[in-house]
Amino acid sequence: MSLKQKQKQQQELQHNNKAKSDNNNNKNDPIDILGIHHITAIASNPQKIIDFYSQVLGLRLVKLTVNFDDPATYHLYFGDEIGHPGTILTFFPWPDAPKGRRGTGQVITVSFLISVNSTSYWIDRFKNQKIHFQGPTKRFGNNEEVLTLYDPDGLELELVAHKSGYDTTLNVWKDGPIPSEHAIRGFYSVTLSEEGYERTASVLTDELGFRFIGQDGSRFRYQAATDTPVAATISIASNKNTIYQKSNSNHNNIVDVLCLPYTQQGFVGVGTVHHVAWRTPTDEQQNILRNKIIKARLNATPVIDRTYFHSVYFREPGGVLFEIATNPPGFTIDEKKEELGTHLMLPIWLEPMRKDLEKVLPKVKLPKKEEKEQQQVKRTKNNVLKKAITIENDREIEH
Repeated sequence: MSLKQKQKQQQELQHNNKAKSDNNNNKNDPIDILGIHHITAIASNPQKIIDFYSQVLGLRLVKLTVNFDDPATYHLYFGDEIGHPGTILTFFPWPDAPKGRRGTGQVITVSFLISVNSTSYWIDRFKNQKIHFQGPTKRFGNNEEVLTLYDPDGLELELVAHKSGYDTTLNVWKDGPIPSEHAIRGFYSVTLSEEGYERTASVLTDELGFRFIGQDGSRFRYQAATDTPVAATISIASNKNTIYQKSNSNHNNIVDVLCLPYTQQGFVGVGTVHHVAWRTPTDEQQNILRNKIIKARLNATPVIDRTYFHSVYFREPGGVLFEIATNPPGFTIDEKKEELGTHLMLPIWLEPMRKDLEKVLPKVKLPKKEEKEQQQVKRTKNNVLKKAITIENDREIEH
């Protein structure tokens, strides 16, 4: 064997050993962000928010507590049957806060997942409830069908019909006003509005473990790492600005970054999102992510105990407040599953102030079981009436 052949063989051996080493390292790498944990917005009137999200959208009020940093303010948590991470939308009702302004440096849209067969149900529901909506519109080719609406304070919401909503009825709020087959399945995605997207994208991919999966005009899509990998196949739609990847993605692990360079800076206030929290499985993993964030020269808070999860906060380069939140302990740590959201819950250090806080906090009417039963009876009557009309129409056609 010549000297050149030996050198080449040695180089190939070194390359193979490095590849094996890289693969082993990747196997041992900790899991990055799993997806959305919760989203927190600012509201004005707590009762209007409770009525809209529980009775119109059918989300369960899973926790009635206070803002731990401002105990004279409620903190309302809505989610699925037990408030699984990835389903939780929360609110700080600040009646005297100024109205927010949509713009860059903000989360501007909260998107929920529904079944692909549920769009017509929600259109009819919004019409009956006299709720203004737009759509349905298509996005990323024909992969998503989107209904857009606004809550009582003007927060932009979307219901996204997608195939990933088929098999996720297990944890929907079964005592709620929406039939399980049409109920919201949790978050689908969250949309950030940015003056430029590159630095935000760098934090998402390098520090949090998201990966770029597609582009639709000025909308850049990133997905958190999951057990189901994104397929490598890339499809290009007829619109040259629309590129999307085929994916068996789970829901609540998508973030869209809208690049809007000529849009004014947003202002956080009533009707806007305060922060978005990304979920991580353990305290250990949260600490690893916190160290990565600090190494990226971003200011991260110490770990803060929020009773139902542990939190670390930091701002991404575009100005959006991010949180890293742990999956455990969860909302059943201080209430039974069947009693979630039915009592004012306080952390241990605020219990001595309970009587004073109950005097300061506005009285709210919570969803009652009797109301749910009445809604079920009304829904059953409506279904029977629709069937009767259909049968009568069929008879007229036959004759």
